[in-house]
Amino acid sequence: MAASMDPSYDMDDKIANDRERNLSESSSTTAMEEKTEEEPQDLEESPVQLVPPPSSNTLALLQVLGGFVLMFNSWGIANTFGAYQTFYEANLLKNESPSNISWIGSIQAFLLLIVGGVVTGPIFDAGYLRALVLVGSVLVVFGMMMTSLCTEYWQIVLAQGVVVGAGSGCMMLPAIAVIPQYFTTKRAFATGVAASGSSIGGVIYPIVFHKLQPQIGFGWATRIIGFIALATLMVPILCMRAKVFPSQKRPIIDFKVLREVPWDLFNVGSFFGFMGMYIPFYYISTYSFEKGFVDENLAFYLLTIINTGSIFGRIVPNFFADKVGPLNITAPWCLFCSIIAFSWLSVSSLGQAVVFCLFYGFFSGTFVSIVGPALVTLSPDLSLIGTHMGMAFTFSAMGLLVGNPVAGVLLNKYGWIGPAMLCGTANVLAAIFVFIARVNRYGWKMTVKA
Repeated sequence: MAASMDPSYDMDDKIANDRERNLSESSSTTAMEEKTEEEPQDLEESPVQLVPPPSSNTLALLQVLGGFVLMFNSWGIANTFGAYQTFYEANLLKNESPSNISWIGSIQAFLLLIVGGVVTGPIFDAGYLRALVLVGSVLVVFGMMMTSLCTEYWQIVLAQGVVVGAGSGCMMLPAIAVIPQYFTTKRAFATGVAASGSSIGGVIYPIVFHKLQPQIGFGWATRIIGFIALATLMVPILCMRAKVFPSQKRPIIDFKVLREVPWDLFNVGSFFGFMGMYIPFYYISTYSFEKGFVDENLAFYLLTIINTGSIFGRIVPNFFADKVGPLNITAPWCLFCSIIAFSWLSVSSLGQAVVFCLFYGFFSGTFVSIVGPALVTLSPDLSLIGTHMGMAFTFSAMGLLVGNPVAGVLLNKYGWIGPAMLCGTANVLAAIFVFIARVNRYGWKMTVKA
């Protein structure tokens, strides 16, 4: 009793109780903080986090931007070769025939598809996305820098044809394989936006070369293109991330798909389509200048105009492809390309040339960008879609390899009627085979989404 009345005891007891209560609260707070810190880790390991992000997710949009830049510096540089073709014919390689010169661009585009469709597939599946982007960036920049130093035909074939082509191929698969992982809807539209980078590159790079070459020379004009590529390629190097990689390595060749008649027919059509598709890109400037209705400066800008039309051709039809199906668009668009190509020889003024370039660029751009979604609809096993695309790109690459050089040979032998008829006939055959593939797979009812 005395002890309980002692004020010093009461004070000591109160201090002890406060200390115990504070320790209890501190322990509780610490436990809550630890729980809060642990919860994100648990959530991160939860399978719920594996759900793909929505299409509006910032990371998804960054993949589209990265794919756009990769296409800008792969197909965009390939689409620039028409400007180099005109320059080589008049200056650096004036002793070579147009057919020989066109082999440079054809080899570049051939390797772009072969390396991008066949070689890089297993590397991507193994998880080396960043390595592909890095190697491709280094090769493209290095190839352009070496091209700026070239003075002989064989040197340009190696630098601009082989090195740039191989580097572009390393970048092509990441540009088209990553984006669908981030979109559950509007995949074709998102892919089309990224694919438009190739056309915009085909607009910007020729202008850069055309404006700078007379002022600072061929070497530095080409080097500046290399520096632009180096700067812009930092975007995909830093931003592109694959959400998933295949759990099993896919084979390079699937022999079973070769027994699928619609798949075979479509790829025969793709061969003819790519054989004829790029002939106007290489020769429209030379044709207009030789016919005398434009000067050398305006003739160059026709290449820019045809690439401008291709921008809209890669975006607008892909939007509708999500609704009606890619096969229902591919065949008629190839037919429109053939009609425009057959009218090539009637072009006799600047206005007609501009209209020709805009319309041909629009319809040809659609074919190039819609092949991937079309192959998805025809693939019998979507787990092997990467293999099937690689095999299909081989058909396309062969068409690209032979189309422009053959057009050059026909030009030397028959005049301009040769390239025009080859372009138009190849597009007609492409439309026929694609249409037969569509009917074989989905029947004659045209209202069916295919």
